[in-house]
Amino acid sequence: MLAPEADAAVNAAATRDPFVTLSGVGKTFDNGTVALKGTDLAVGRGEFLSLLGPSGCGKSTILRLVSGLDEPTEGAIAWHDGPGGAARGEHDVGFVFQEPTLMPWAKVLDNVWLPLRLKGIGKRQARERIMHALESVGLEDFAASYPRELSGGMKMRVSIARALATEPRILLMDEPFAALDEITRFRLNDDLLRLWAEKGWTVVFVTHSVFESVYLSSRIAVMKGRPGRVVEEIHIDEPSPRDAGFRTSARYADIARETSEALHRAMAL
Repeated sequence: MLAPEADAAVNAAATRDPFVTLSGVGKTFDNGTVALKGTDLAVGRGEFLSLLGPSGCGKSTILRLVSGLDEPTEGAIAWHDGPGGAARGEHDVGFVFQEPTLMPWAKVLDNVWLPLRLKGIGKRQARERIMHALESVGLEDFAASYPRELSGGMKMRVSIARALATEPRILLMDEPFAALDEITRFRLNDDLLRLWAEKGWTVVFVTHSVFESVYLSSRIAVMKGRPGRVVEEIHIDEPSPRDAGFRTSARYADIARETSEALHRAMAL
């Protein structure tokens, strides 16, 4: 199950049908901090890839580089979408941050409309997409509510709906459930897997939780501390969507133990 030296030999399935690849990627910030160094990673089309590692290992930096919010200082990021590939700008990328980052003065519908509005799409034209996104996360009845009227889990659902409304082909998620209670987190994990299966997204998910990564992922990339790079991969061949039965199974416990051991090895490097 474990694939040591994953930075030198990326996942075979992802290599056969890659959506985006990072080759020798490094990122050094203006203050001299080297966040990433020599990072090789292939993200397969339609896979659910989790990035797992200690704080400061560059997981969030990878998301920012893939999204185009930042640029690498070395190496290359390539998109693969037919002959000759495609530029990043031709891809719809959805980004869900750790905090919902909703506009408190705006209703739920207007919060979800925001990325479409920035693309010049009017509210009337976007309304069907907005309502479909809200329906996907079970919030169609809260379109006229304000963020202050929602629970923490509902706010995160709005944030996911906002990403859904752009109809992304790749969804980047930066510890979106970290601040939620365990019951809400489990429920949103299940919702996310359902949406992933329905929409056919490629998902890159950042988490500090071994158990969350095992439950959600088709593959886990384990990263070492700064400067970050992928040092091991764990492939999870269990069928999806998963349920409480998998979460309480011996197989789940075995994979979680192997993942924890891989994380400890990465942290020792």
